Amino acid sequence: MLLTISTTHEPATDLGYLLHKNPARAQSVDLSFGHAHVVYPEADAQRCTAALLLDVDPVGLVRGRQGPSGDGGLLAQYVNDRPYAASSFLSVAIAQAFGTAMAGRSKERPELAATSIPLTAHITAVPCRGGEELLRRLFEPLGYTVDVVGHALDASVPEWGESHYYTVTLGAEKRLAELLAHLYVLIPVLDGEKHYWVGDAEVEKLLRLGEGWLATHPERELIALRYLKHRHSLVRDAIARLVTEEEGTDESVSGSDSTSANADEESLERAASLTEKPLERPASLNEQRLATVLGALRASGATSVVDLGCGEGRLLRMLLDDRSFMRIVGMDVSHRALEIAADRLRLDRLPPMQRQRIELLHGSLMYRDKRLSGFDAATVVEVIEHLDPPRLAAFERVLFEHARPGTAVLTTPNAEYNVRWPTLPAGEFRHRDHRFEWTRAEFQEWATRVAARFGYAVRFAPVGPVDPEVGSPTQMGMFTRE
Repeated sequence: MLLTISTTHEPATDLGYLLHKNPARAQSVDLSFGHAHVVYPEADAQRCTAALLLDVDPVGLVRGRQGPSGDGGLLAQYVNDRPYAASSFLSVAIAQAFGTAMAGRSKERPELAATSIPLTAHITAVPCRGGEELLRRLFEPLGYTVDVVGHALDASVPEWGESHYYTVTLGAEKRLAELLAHLYVLIPVLDGEKHYWVGDAEVEKLLRLGEGWLATHPERELIALRYLKHRHSLVRDAIARLVTEEEGTDESVSGSDSTSANADEESLERAASLTEKPLERPASLNEQRLATVLGALRASGATSVVDLGCGEGRLLRMLLDDRSFMRIVGMDVSHRALEIAADRLRLDRLPPMQRQRIELLHGSLMYRDKRLSGFDAATVVEVIEHLDPPRLAAFERVLFEHARPGTAVLTTPNAEYNVRWPTLPAGEFRHRDHRFEWTRAEFQEWATRVAARFGYAVRFAPVGPVDPEVGSPTQMGMFTRE
């Protein structure tokens, strides 16, 4: 597979200083799966091009293994696209061959490493699940001009149509480190595959290389989902940490890849800490939502509150700032969300009297937990819509039968209001992890039934601007134990 990077910034041969590869000679790097070679097909003062040629040994990758390997057995290792198509192998080669440049360092030209210069990247045989449209959605928001050439499966057989391989040329004025980071992250995203195990370290790598651009990318959730090979708990962790980088915005999850219906419990419940799509940002709906919940708690006279599905602690922060709440507990299924909440709340720096008021608990909302008993009030903010019917039924008993707070304040989206979001396609939920979104009548029917079953009275209130036809974007139920 072949990647070329060109510049016309004069003297163009300074590209060699940035890449730490001398244009006057060919250089090679040994890799665990083959070899990477760096050569300069052109190098003069006006234009310089560095070529990274990656020679993958697909047979060597499986040499010594016994028995079948993949659907085609070991024979498939002799007939595949690994040596030719851009993939995670190319990302690893970029990091190995151009690691110092990707870190933004240049001993001889430090000022040039920090300067945006005209750069062109050309990649042959890019596999892309999503086609030219996805290529543009990924690179154009980063400021690149994108030229895509599709390839027919067989020019002599037109009815076979186009293949999923493309030749891609990207052009922009950027720092070289930015271009390399974008390529490293997005090349594996294009085909959604990686040749190595994806774990927590990949989240750290994604956040490090995505610093300054990924948090605001319109396809950040799709990028995280594919880069982390659909490991939903890792994706939730990455998105949760990305959204904290965005000042003045709600956390959000959107994207075009659908979440598996069989997502694990953490991916379902972790979503409770993520509010809805960026389409809600102009209205600051999350701030209105939390302020309305806080007002309901104050009106109830509660002094002890447990926030179920507390996520990163935004409501907990507001409760801690109000001295009328003497005991505050947040529970979430995600360890990472609780770590972010602890940091947001500055637990390690709180004065002793303040620190005694608040506690974070790790736990599931699906199981009876004695630690949830004895509270004046419980809050459940944008949680229930992430639960499928069996989990929702279990949660009802956990909250109303076993924990039995004096007051429970619960919010959920109003499905009727979805038609007012101009960027939300008809029939789509606001969040890809939503198992349902209720109309006002559906929510009231559920809440009334649950209240009657467990000995509560319930009343309802709108949250956010009220439309005369479709109501408010969020609906709230306030349950009072009888």
